[in-house]
Amino acid sequence: MGHQDGTGGGATIIDKAFEALYASDDVSLDTAASLLAAADRAVDAELSRRGEEFVRTLWTRGWQPADLARTVRRELADEHVRLLSSLIRTETAAYERLPHRWQAQLDDLDAGTTRPTDRFSYATTVLELYRILVRLPRLDAVGPVPGETLPPAAVGEPRMLTRIRALLAKAEATGYPEEAEALTAKAQELMARHSLDEATLAAGAPSPETPGAIRIGVEPPYEQAKAILLDAVATANHCRAVWNEAYGFSTVVGFEADLDPVELLYTSLLVQGTAAMTRAEAEQRAGGRKRTKSFRQSFLLAYANRLGSRLSATSRRVAAEAPTLLPALASRDLAVTNRTDELFPETRSTRVRAAWDEEGWTHGATAADKAGLHPHRRHLP
Repeated sequence: MGHQDGTGGGATIIDKAFEALYASDDVSLDTAASLLAAADRAVDAELSRRGEEFVRTLWTRGWQPADLARTVRRELADEHVRLLSSLIRTETAAYERLPHRWQAQLDDLDAGTTRPTDRFSYATTVLELYRILVRLPRLDAVGPVPGETLPPAAVGEPRMLTRIRALLAKAEATGYPEEAEALTAKAQELMARHSLDEATLAAGAPSPETPGAIRIGVEPPYEQAKAILLDAVATANHCRAVWNEAYGFSTVVGFEADLDPVELLYTSLLVQGTAAMTRAEAEQRAGGRKRTKSFRQSFLLAYANRLGSRLSATSRRVAAEAPTLLPALASRDLAVTNRTDELFPETRSTRVRAAWDEEGWTHGATAADKAGLHPHRRHLP
């Protein structure tokens, strides 16, 4: 077959090859990869442009950079993630400003730029990636899309969030459980008091602010236990969490001031819980018992269950200090519930799927107690 340029003839070749993106077999994909590999290298620029179009279309369909990276990482290989990262960085560079939280997602993308050296492997990687991109469903939007009118950019991070971040970083780094307990307890109390402050402002001068939403990755292994933990953190902090198991994330709905703290606390508690589980497994091995999947599942489920109770207790205690604000808090909670129902009118409960391990559950509950969310250390029964 003769070579063709990357404009007219090359575009025709790409259109022909892209028919394989909608086929149900891999043979069509191999045939299309061979077609692209035999074409002039000038088609590569058009291939990249088409990829950027796919990405741009997905922004309008509710997807964000972290969502795409998470999905491709779950389904394909490192080279596909690197190619996707390159497409996303190129596409988003065209905008003067990006929506809030997008820059942090871009910073987390794979920084590698290497690609397969032979033409067939490169074409196969491109087609496998694009096949996933064109088949992704529409998601409920959790924020503005690049190119839309954006609210004024915030200058710096709120002081409260900086304090919470610092407390949780220290809790994760310390080797002393009691110190981690005190630091994490202080972080949750700060979050509860901040939510109370926001309710105070809303009660004094009602604003047009409505609940927003963010997506937080909830990935294997033991994703069900992790989703339960995130739900517990969200609920205790006046938010709601809805788990999308198929695409590995939960959508947390709440007022803007509560969303970032929820993500910070969830991430920190997951780090602390994983470290505690590792220590418990070491004790198991020292006692001559094998570490098992059921032990880890039961550990994390107990950890999430117990922490949920303790987080909520802390929030209730702080709220009780200002009883006149309870109606304002209830009004904000109702707004969050209504917004969640608007975004997800067809949610359903999911039964816990985990093998039972009594020692895992006991260790997990104990680890949750040691995470400490009460400054006076009175543990819930």
